[in-house]
Amino acid sequence: MDPCTRRAFMKGGALSALGIGLGGMPRFLLRAAAAQGTAVRRKTLIAVFQRGAVDGLSMVVPHGDPDYYSARGAIAIARPASGQPETTVDLDGFFGLHPALSPLKPLWDTRRLAIVHACGSPDITRSHFDAQDYMESGTPGVKSTADGWLARGLQATPRASGAPFRAVAMGPQLPRVLRGEAGAVAMGSIAEFDVKGEGGASMTGAVDARRGFESMYEQGVRDLLYGTGKETFEAVKMLKAAAPQRLAPANGAQYPRGRFGDSLKQIAQLIRADIGVEVAFADVGGWDTHAGQGNERGQLANRLGDFAQGLAALERDLGDRMDDVVVLTMSEFGRTVRENGNRGTDHGHATAMLVLGGPVRGGAVYGRWPGLRRDQLFEGRDLAVTTDFRALFAEVALRHLGVAPTAPLFPGFTVKTSGFPGVLV
Repeated sequence: MDPCTRRAFMKGGALSALGIGLGGMPRFLLRAAAAQGTAVRRKTLIAVFQRGAVDGLSMVVPHGDPDYYSARGAIAIARPASGQPETTVDLDGFFGLHPALSPLKPLWDTRRLAIVHACGSPDITRSHFDAQDYMESGTPGVKSTADGWLARGLQATPRASGAPFRAVAMGPQLPRVLRGEAGAVAMGSIAEFDVKGEGGASMTGAVDARRGFESMYEQGVRDLLYGTGKETFEAVKMLKAAAPQRLAPANGAQYPRGRFGDSLKQIAQLIRADIGVEVAFADVGGWDTHAGQGNERGQLANRLGDFAQGLAALERDLGDRMDDVVVLTMSEFGRTVRENGNRGTDHGHATAMLVLGGPVRGGAVYGRWPGLRRDQLFEGRDLAVTTDFRALFAEVALRHLGVAPTAPLFPGFTVKTSGFPGVLV
């Protein structure tokens, strides 16, 4: 293998399981040894991205707004009715949960679940790709931002331990929100986390790939990737030694089957294994309901059911560890107020975001409700944004993760504590 091919293999193959810093090298791995053996309780943020633009008006129903039912037609969620399970689950007399989200009602009752409604981006794009990019970079309307807001937040709160699993994303690729100098790890599953070959295939089995990979360095390769490669193996060894995948869900937690449930279960395993996780990320798709959205039953209800069961199982599984955990859900934008001709909804503007965990001031819906009359709608069709998503995300970053108010968390946006929704104690 010539040097150029070898170098390309190392960059594109062996490091595909790792988040690379902007400097081309995951610096956090250089301090991996210092993190081994630590078992310190720490603050953890779990970010969950509902990709595809979830319908916040069906997820958190404004049943007290009379314009909701006049606009929604066949897809409206029925008003709360005592003894009727397939109706809106009332929260405060005005807002309620979709019945498929009923597993989250106990968290509301114990004040561990808060909702921020009419939340979103000031940018008016209706492009999934652009809106997700802006939400993850934290710079609405600016496509040139190279890193993500969570990466910047971690970079602004350095830890002496330098744990290699400080930030973890469940999935084959590192999401934009975690790309940056702080470093992060992306893994499809804990059990398969290993040095990866071309195309992401696990280099395990009949061939002793680890031995062969290390031998490349012995053949004279002495560039910056030398340290990276060696530390990659240390991170793999650390995870295998901790063996978090052997931890069965605790407290009777039952995760839904499928990728989302598996992701949350493995995030809980990583947290319970005490390997230094401060930020974990998972995403779930299927929210782009242009046709056949359904109401109390149907396409959206099925997705919301898995979503609620997964979050409820995570909370139960972590038990008292939830005292140090905040779960933040997000979606790039909401859906139109009126149903379309296909009994679905089109790309909208504001939506609802959930915040749950021990430090949450739950049992309340935050944000100013803009109303659903036509003259109150954004561009005459969408729920208007009254809470900039950056205000919510900044509150979580500052009050939970300990990011300094002066940190460049959201370039071009002035972070003011007076503008926070107030979801955290």
